[in-house]
Amino acid sequence: MTSADSSPAALPGLSALDGGRAILLVTGPPAAGKSTVTRMLAGTLNRSALLDGDFVARLVVSGYVWPLGEPAEEARRQVALCNRNLCDLARNMVGAGITPVIDWIVPDREQFDVFSSALGDLGLRTVVLAPDPAACVERNLQRDERARFDFDDHAGLLARMGEAFGDDALWVGSSRLSAEETVDLIVEELGGQVTVARLEDCPAEVPRH
Repeated sequence: MTSADSSPAALPGLSALDGGRAILLVTGPPAAGKSTVTRMLAGTLNRSALLDGDFVARLVVSGYVWPLGEPAEEARRQVALCNRNLCDLARNMVGAGITPVIDWIVPDREQFDVFSSALGDLGLRTVVLAPDPAACVERNLQRDERARFDFDDHAGLLARMGEAFGDDALWVGSSRLSAEETVDLIVEELGGQVTVARLEDCPAEVPRH
């Protein structure tokens, strides 16, 4: 996708997502490509905001606990706080005619329901980036050591997401797709009001235990 391709005329469905007409929640396991895809997706829209869940979570400076950290109860409390903050920010953006693109790991139905309850009336559309788990591991190893994510249960997380979201999300098996191709697919499918997509690279079924 070139810069010329980013106009509403070049990408069918783009206008249906732009200007606060939708809220795009992009999730998936660590190293699935969420950061790259959400930055590019937000840049494709004419009026958009990128809501990076990691950034919002780290607004807590003193006493920050990462989602899998200890103490576990404090980690859960801070994740819940981040979820609420992301929802509030998204609603504010839509109210200003700006489409929020949320980049955040939503691992289970309980957390997904927070977003669905708060944002469902504003056109929430969820995307799960689901590359092959081995591709996630390889991408993580290619990162700068300071940016690596200490996580090794990509297949298990995808299975749990499959049970959590099922057909309520657009599943994109992105192992063999470039970031540009992934963004084009998201715009085409979500802009066309399609709930679930299947690609040759996607699993035949949404992953479930």
